[in-house]
Amino acid sequence: MGFSIALIVFSALMMLLVLMHKGKGGGLSDMFGGGMQSSVGGSSVAERNLDRITIVVGLLWFACIIVLGLLIKTNN
Repeated sequence: MGFSIALIVFSALMMLLVLMHKGKGGGLSDMFGGGMQSSVGGSSVAERNLDRITIVVGLLWFACIIVLGLLIKTNN
C-alpha cells in the first residue's frame, strides 16, 4: 500500500517537474509561445538543479514501479 501511494506522489511530482523545464524549441512548447524566448548562453544553475531533481525523482519513480511489480508477482 505504501509503494502505491509513493508511486502516485512521484508521478504527480514528475509531471510538475517536467512542465517546469524550459522548452528547447522545435516541439509543442513553440506552439504555446515557448519559442519566442531567446536563450542567452548555456543553461542556468536553476535549470541544472531542476534537471538533477527530475532525474532523482524519475529514478525513485522507476524503483517504485519495480518494487510494486515484484510485490504483485510474489503475492500471486
